[in-house]
Amino acid sequence: MALKRLNKLKERRERRGVTQEDLAVLAGVSRSTIAGLESGSRKARPASYARLAKALKTRPDKLY
Repeated sequence: MALKRLNKLKERRERRGVTQEDLAVLAGVSRSTIAGLESGSRKARPASYARLAKALKTRPDKLY
């Protein structure tokens, strides 16, 4: 399973005007997961970054 570092997640989230909490609810993950992904201390599974991309109305490849 390929885990990805989502380097541009915070940039995309802020551009959409969405809080970490809002994104967590929209994507079905915890706020601490969003914080970890944005700080680089966690990597996302393919299903997670697909859900995050959908919640931010972008393509998954735009998050890393």
